[in-house]
Amino acid sequence: MTSAANAPSSVSHIAPTTNDDALEPTRVPARIVVPWAKPWRQTACANAALPGAPAPAAAVGDFAPLTEARHAFFGEFTGEESWLRMSEALARGGDTESAVGILQNAVGRYPNSPQLWIGLGNALVEHARGLTPPAELAYQRAAELSPGYPAPGFFYGLALARSGQREAAVAVWQKVLADAPPKASWRPLVQAGIVALSRPPPTAP
Repeated sequence: MTSAANAPSSVSHIAPTTNDDALEPTRVPARIVVPWAKPWRQTACANAALPGAPAPAAAVGDFAPLTEARHAFFGEFTGEESWLRMSEALARGGDTESAVGILQNAVGRYPNSPQLWIGLGNALVEHARGLTPPAELAYQRAAELSPGYPAPGFFYGLALARSGQREAAVAVWQKVLADAPPKASWRPLVQAGIVALSRPPPTAP
């Protein structure tokens, strides 16, 4: 069974700190290849230069709050938890810039932690209100550090959904499910996401 218990982690004990270096911008290469996005990459790239068009909160956040989704894949008692909780708390309070800075600092100190790279991708999406090239790079790096593990693909799909790219998100999650063990503990979360995004989007009043 694939579960949070055997999620990859490279951090034994870490504590968050903040400094000016944490707010340095994430650098992104000119060409980004995201492994789960190949069938719809052309559409995603065409939309990348446009302002974010986040999906309604009811379509995404209700079934997959970031903290709960993260725990489903990685568990609650990891070395990365203190960094991630601080970043998520800052984002909930509206300080998304500092939320990003905390995790830029974290991945600078612990560059081999896929969970921290996923957290950085999530924070960047929250800050920009949509998927951006730096966020794509963060998810890609997480995937490179944890080959075969589904968490980077799930959160990349969540970022697509939050950016209004519902069909691309569903396609990513269908691929995650296709590769998942039948009894994986996180399967219901992915299935719920596919169901939610397969419904027609709510119309504006």
